Amino acid sequence: MKALIKAALVAMAMVGLCSCSEQSATNSQEATPEKPMVLTLAHSLSETHTVHIAIQQFADEVAERTNGRIKIKIFPNGQLGSELEQMEQVMAGVIAMTKVSSPMLATYQDAYHTFGLPYIFKDTEDFYNVMDSDAMYEFFKTSHDKGFVTLTYYTSGARSFYTVDKPIRNPEDLHGLKIRVQDMASQTEMVSMMGGTPVAMSYGDVFTSLQTGVIDGTENNETALTLGKHGEICKVYSVDQHAMIPDALVISSRSWDSLSPEDQLIMEEAARHSTVAHQDMWDQAIEDAVVEARDQMGVTFVYDVDKEAFRKATEPMLSKYSEEYPGVKHLLKLIDDIRAGTATKAEADQI
Repeated sequence: MKALIKAALVAMAMVGLCSCSEQSATNSQEATPEKPMVLTLAHSLSETHTVHIAIQQFADEVAERTNGRIKIKIFPNGQLGSELEQMEQVMAGVIAMTKVSSPMLATYQDAYHTFGLPYIFKDTEDFYNVMDSDAMYEFFKTSHDKGFVTLTYYTSGARSFYTVDKPIRNPEDLHGLKIRVQDMASQTEMVSMMGGTPVAMSYGDVFTSLQTGVIDGTENNETALTLGKHGEICKVYSVDQHAMIPDALVISSRSWDSLSPEDQLIMEEAARHSTVAHQDMWDQAIEDAVVEARDQMGVTFVYDVDKEAFRKATEPMLSKYSEEYPGVKHLLKLIDDIRAGTATKAEADQI
C-alpha cells in the first residue's frame, strides 16, 4: 500500500508538471491545439523496446489526426511504478493509460485469465488471426463498466522452455527440474501439470538464479536469450511455444468517456495501426535474437518437440478455469468461433 501511495504521488506530481507547462483540456470537445487534452500513458519498458516504439507511433498518429488537440505523454522505464501499480493508478484516475500483461486485467474482468492459459493458440498465425479479429476488439470494449477499455494488444511472442543443457522435448523431460515462472497462478499450475517444479520470481532475478543453480531453467520468448543475456548460461532452447500472452494497451473508462465519438474512433484506429506495425518489428526482433543466440552465444534450438503431449498434460487447466471463471468459458468459445468464422458482435458483447 505504501508503494502504491508513493507511486501515485509520483504520478500526480509528474502530471502536475505537465499541466503547469501546458494547460490541459478536460475533454476532447473543449480541446484545441493551444489548449490540448493531455493523456498520461505509463509503462515499464525501455525506449528501445518494440512495444514502446509502437506506442510512440500510436501517440504520434493521435496527435497528427487531431491536429494537436489530443496529446499523449509517455512515461517509460517504470517511472510511475510497476505494471500493477500503473494499472491501479489507471483505475484510480491518477493516470489515463498504461500497458500491462493481459492476465493482470483478470483482477477486474475474469475473462482475461484466458490469456494466461497454455496452448489456447495453435501457432503464431492463429494468434494473429484471432487477436486481430473484429470480434476480439469488440470483447476489448466490454470492460468499460469495470473501469477500463482495452484499445489494442501487442504480441509478446511465444513462450518456450530453455535450460542450461537439457532439451525439453516432452513433459517427462521437465521432471525434477526447477523452472522459473511468472508470479501468476496459471503459470505455476502449468509447469506443475507438465511435471516440472515451478519457482515464481521476478524477471530481474532470473540471470543470477540460473548462474547459481537456484533454478535449472526458465521460459520466455527468444529475445530473453539476448536482451536478458540468458543465452550466456542456458544453451538449449526448446521450442514448445506453450503460451502466447498478449500485452494490453488500456485506457481508463473515465478518460475514454471524455473523448468525443470521433476522437474515440481516431484512438481505436491509431491503436490498431500501431499493433500492425509492432508485428513486423517483433517478427524481426525474434529473427535477430535467434541468429545472435545461435551464432554468437552457442545456443541450440530444439524444434522436434512433442507439443501435443504438452497440450494434453495441461488440458485439465482449461476445464478448471472455465468452471471457476465464467468469462474464461465465454472467451474460449469466442476464440473457437472466430476460427470458425461464426463469431458475432453480440457474442463478444456478452462476455
